[in-house]
Parts: sequence; structure tokens; C-alpha cells
Amino acid sequence: MKHSKVSNNVIRRLPRYLRKLDELSESGVNRISSFDLGQQLGLTPSQIRQDFSRFGEFGQQGYGYSVPALREHIAGILGMDRGYRAVLIGVGHIGHALIDNFCFSDWGVKLSAAFDVKPELIGSSFNGTAVRSMDELESYLSENPVDIAVLTVPKDAALPVTERLIASGINAIWNFTNVELTGPDSDVLVENIHFSDSLLSLSYYVSERRDEQQADK
Repeated sequence: MKHSKVSNNVIRRLPRYLRKLDELSESGVNRISSFDLGQQLGLTPSQIRQDFSRFGEFGQQGYGYSVPALREHIAGILGMDRGYRAVLIGVGHIGHALIDNFCFSDWGVKLSAAFDVKPELIGSSFNGTAVRSMDELESYLSENPVDIAVLTVPKDAALPVTERLIASGINAIWNFTNVELTGPDSDVLVENIHFSDSLLSLSYYVSERRDEQQADK
């Protein structure tokens, strides 16, 4: 399976394809053309074919794509079948909400433990995930294979905790702290999540539409 020189834009579209294929499967759709898939996702058929061709040839001319087979291929490309394990650092509002409402296992990741500094949280369990003391972080990581750290600590703790994680061998971080953690030369894989970015992007498009409506009057 080909993976070299795949653009970030293509990678960002793969989860969209996965979600749509899950919807189609739940609706009983077993086959779909690039045209129909594009219509439902707001993409051109050629864009879809180009995206998939980065990883191999999954469709058949005149037949289209098998929904179950394509879903399996994309899940494999995204690493959902590799049994990745994660820990969550910081069981505050965002961390607690993720544990309770985001099903990591649905996306191929096992959330094996959570860590916090608050004595009242240590020893408790949320949605089957035990909360441990931050004092145990290094020993836990040395004894348990962990691929991804989910970082939901306060902003002032983001960099110190990140340094501890990197020193313990963690090289992939899902970052909800609103702090940019890495520079372009870093070896650490970081997905920085900024809720404000999405909100402000939406605000821009709302403003643009209203300006156009005002101009048309």
C-alpha cells in the first residue's frame, strides 16, 4: 500500500470518507460511485479518485466502490487496526468530557489510563478509565506501551507536562491545551486542537455572507 508523499489535505479528507462510508453502510448501501460519493461530500469525482489513488486502486470501472471494502481500506490507512493505546493527562472539564463522551475504541485507540494532580480524582474511574496520580506518570509509561498522549491540562502546565511525556518516550500528542507545542523541526507528532479556530472560521463566513446580503440590497 502506498503512503509516500501524501499531502496533508488528502490525509484530512480520509476521516470524512470514513464517516460517510459508515453512514452509507448503516443505510444499507453496499456500492457507490465516485460521482455519488462526491455529490454527498461536496467533492469532485476526480478529486476522490486522485485521493484514493495515493494508496492503491480500490474501485472498479463501471462498478464503483464496494462500501465495506473501501471502509476497511481507509481504516487500515488511518491505522485503526493497529491497536494504538493512549493515556489522558488532565481530568478537568475537557478531559472528563472526552472520557465520558468520546469513544476512543470506535476509532481504533484504547484509552488505558488517565492522570491528574487533584487528590479527589485520584483512584476514581470514569467510563471504565482509572485516574492515577501524576506522580505515577513516568513509571506507568515505562511499564505500559502507550502511543498517544491526550493533553487536556491547563495552559501553564502544557509545556512542563509535554517535556515529561517526551522524556518518557511519547512522540504523539493530541493537544487540547490551546498552546502550540512544537516547532517545524520537532520529531514529536502533535495534533493541536483549537476550538476557537473553528468558531472564528465560521464567524468569518457568517460575516462574509451578511456583507454580501447587505451589498445586494
